Amino acid sequence: MTGPLVPFREIVLKVHSRCDLACDHCYIYEHADQSWRTRPRTISDDAIDWTARRLAEHAKTHALPSVTVILHGGEPLLAGPARLRRICEELISALDGVAALDLRIHTNGLQLSPRYLDLFDEFGVRVGISLDGDRAANDRHRRFADGRSSHPLVLRAVELLHQDRYRHLDLGLLCTIDVRNDPVAVYDALMELDPPRIDFLLPHATWDEPPLRPGGSPTAYADWILTVFDRWNRRRRPVPVRLFESVLSTLSGGSSLTESLGLAPTDLVVVETDGTLEQVDSLKSAYEGAASTGFTVFDHSLDEVAAHPGIRARQLGLAGVSETCRQCPVVRSCGGGLYTHRYRSGRDFDNTSVYCTDLEALIRGIERRTAAGSASPAVTDPAALRTEQYELAWLLLAGLHDALAGRGDKGWARAWELMEAVEHSDGLGFDEVLAHPYTASWLHEALDALEQGRPGAAGGTAPAARLSASVAAAVVRGGQELSVPVPYEHGVLYLPTLGELRLSGAEERGTVRVRAVEKGFLVRIAGDERRVTNPAEPAADWRPVRRSGRCAEAVPDLAIDDLDPYRDCFGVTAVPRLGHDEAAEWTGRLAAAWSLLRERAPRQAEAAAACLTTLTPLAGQEPVVGRHGLGALGLPLRADVPQLALALLRGHRRARFQALREVTDLYAQDGWWSHPAPWTDAPVPVSELLAGTYERAGLAGFDPDAAEQALRALTTLERAAELTVSGKRLLTRLEEELGEEVNRDLCRV
Repeated sequence: MTGPLVPFREIVLKVHSRCDLACDHCYIYEHADQSWRTRPRTISDDAIDWTARRLAEHAKTHALPSVTVILHGGEPLLAGPARLRRICEELISALDGVAALDLRIHTNGLQLSPRYLDLFDEFGVRVGISLDGDRAANDRHRRFADGRSSHPLVLRAVELLHQDRYRHLDLGLLCTIDVRNDPVAVYDALMELDPPRIDFLLPHATWDEPPLRPGGSPTAYADWILTVFDRWNRRRRPVPVRLFESVLSTLSGGSSLTESLGLAPTDLVVVETDGTLEQVDSLKSAYEGAASTGFTVFDHSLDEVAAHPGIRARQLGLAGVSETCRQCPVVRSCGGGLYTHRYRSGRDFDNTSVYCTDLEALIRGIERRTAAGSASPAVTDPAALRTEQYELAWLLLAGLHDALAGRGDKGWARAWELMEAVEHSDGLGFDEVLAHPYTASWLHEALDALEQGRPGAAGGTAPAARLSASVAAAVVRGGQELSVPVPYEHGVLYLPTLGELRLSGAEERGTVRVRAVEKGFLVRIAGDERRVTNPAEPAADWRPVRRSGRCAEAVPDLAIDDLDPYRDCFGVTAVPRLGHDEAAEWTGRLAAAWSLLRERAPRQAEAAAACLTTLTPLAGQEPVVGRHGLGALGLPLRADVPQLALALLRGHRRARFQALREVTDLYAQDGWWSHPAPWTDAPVPVSELLAGTYERAGLAGFDPDAAEQALRALTTLERAAELTVSGKRLLTRLEEELGEEVNRDLCRV
């Protein structure tokens, strides 16, 4: 088995091996493995000591920041307060200075009393209580050996735990599902107890011992759970429900919150009362000895257990599920189901879950109910995408501020104060500068420079200098009455989005003061003043950022930015400032390219014009997307008109897809799967397939072959398990785009 060893972050510590209830659905006493009969009732001092020692050793070896220990049974409270105190003291002492300790206990609650809760309060032990719903539901399985109800005693335990002095210890309620119980009655009964969290559990079953299915419905458990989900969702999700949150998380590209769902590797080990180290407890439902490893805390390290084939089998992600599961679109969410539930004699665990139909119906049911509200609006709304990109730029700027303020950078502090003054004024100048695509390039580069220990950012520009220049540009744009000190280098003052001023006769580097005057700005340097009366027009020593819209009416008004030092973010050389004639010739070809686009692909031309803000000429032959904010595109300087038209479309789609990926999760776990792509012989990960499909769908009106490839790729993507709700919404939008192009072509014919 391949892949790095996954350290254990959670230990289930069996402190007592007997129980005071006789639940007929208990996997420990009522299922295949009966090893409890040979184990001591209570964990020994030696087993406690060695467990603490092994856990501390493991946490130190793997530099774990925290570990969780769950005190379990049987019924753990039967161990008594003195034994539980000893356990807590040993664990806390062993892990002191090594890792944070999260102590928990799972109990049926019958023995819970103030003396236990005072002990738990002392050591920070949080308490989860098992309760299957109202009295009728709970008494279906959770009874005393003589048949008496346990329900009143459990309610008393919950009431005790909810006293003000103990409420902080409450972990919530664990409910095992029985489809014969009324799901609404069960949910309402649990909610009446005001729990901080609810966890619904499927009853343990295998293909040899399948779950109860009254009426034979293949989705009885999904139907039951979805009924609860609907009630929970309609009431605005009043408490966390781990099962629901896990599904919602995986649908949005996140991880599962429970071992019973998702593809995350297991990181749990069980210590029995005799010091035996075992795999997850639920395996006792499969067959005698299924959970066994042959290891003990006395003789073996936890690393040895982590390397056990049984443990490793549940750490393989996609490779660890059956072939049928690997082909299933919902496998990322269900993860093939709980490992135990896959068991079948003769095939061991290489099967789908015995709850397979339920899990698929549950995941698809939750997705249908939540897709509209879960998908990012940026997927279909260009304005929403611009807003989210702008907010991302603010987050990057705030992150840079936190880092530099923490280092006591005085230059940055002064620039930040000026930025806040501009931001709090009535002008919108700083918003325009922050939204400039190369502001994001600067922020990424500055953050990387700090992380790597470099003193400056790209081009040798310190972060404070760029922020000062951005504030000055904002002041000029907004016309605020504010004088801004701006450092300059190489005798050139650059103001983002505006242009550069050559400071002839000035020192190689220094600081100037910039302030807005009438429609231009004034630069004061060493007692001298330089005035730029119109920042949009070239003048002596002033080179503005050009605009493409000046070359023809049909051309979108975009910045032709061949000045910004951070435009060199494409991985391809950005050409130096173009001369007047060369710039005019290039923008002329751009105008012809836009005209061609409007003729051949009017919808996509309009979308590109609405999205793009900045074009930068490059030395290469292909349109390039770099590390910048939404709107920038690097275009080949030497391309002819058809090449430029195609580059504009292709580059626009690449840039927009990159912007989408930055603000929303379109897919998860990229690289675990590979998919055939119509444009290459080799299988590709979903990121490449989706990006290529998005690009080709945008070329549909311009390139029939691209449209055909996009349609074929969409068929593959519709079966892709990696796609999130937002990713699937994007597929729908691509299908609509391609349909619109087909209809347009038919009308034209």
